[in-house]
Amino acid sequence: MRVVLLGSGNVATHLAKALQKAGHEIVDVWSRRVEHASRLANAVGGVPITDIRKVTTGADLYIIAVKDDTIAELASQLHLQNELIVHTSGSIHINVLETASTVYGVFYPLQTFSKNREVNFKDVTLCVEGCTPEVTAKLLSLASQLSGKVVELNSEKRMAIHVAAVFACNFTNFMYALSQKLLADQNLDFELIRPLILETAAKVQELMPVEAQTGPALRKDAITIKEHRDFLKNQPNLLRLYEELTKEIVNFYKPL
Repeated sequence: MRVVLLGSGNVATHLAKALQKAGHEIVDVWSRRVEHASRLANAVGGVPITDIRKVTTGADLYIIAVKDDTIAELASQLHLQNELIVHTSGSIHINVLETASTVYGVFYPLQTFSKNREVNFKDVTLCVEGCTPEVTAKLLSLASQLSGKVVELNSEKRMAIHVAAVFACNFTNFMYALSQKLLADQNLDFELIRPLILETAAKVQELMPVEAQTGPALRKDAITIKEHRDFLKNQPNLLRLYEELTKEIVNFYKPL
């Protein structure tokens, strides 16, 4: 397939490399900033574009891989008629593309990406949705070339998995950042708790998270919880967060 990439960020970068590896041709890479478009275009052999009006016409696939807030604006500038266009968002409804083409869908990689960290795309869950069964079948076929984990999801279910991913990934990583700061304030190295983080992540590959929960809130260990609260008394924002999470765990695990 001849592919036009609209975006040059983390998702666009990893997806472009996976498509190229699977034998597809990246013909254009569009970005508002020429240096960003050029960097990715040079890596995958495409032409860098900054004027949306100059993207190649008649390509087989157009992929919008930009911030969620700008997908609708970008789609409104495209008039592709019968060319296939998709976006890569977990939270934006498929219908945002209906003004850009009569053939549209979603190609959402369920993964956290960093430009300089390699990801085995074969292990990335790809969530697809098409405006018709025929488009869905085409996207499922393409996804299967890139990954061994492909699922068809409508926009409502994709939203659910995106929210779940925010809890499981983004919020969890922020907790790591808070832990890092707590340790640094005491001149302690974050390396001390990396094994704990690894074991917690490993457990949920074998157990369901509900079964893997541990800690003072689960045990309703009032003495430990009070000691923790006293330790955090001079950090009111962290104390409020600690108390809220503790309450949620206690309520979640109440006997039925």
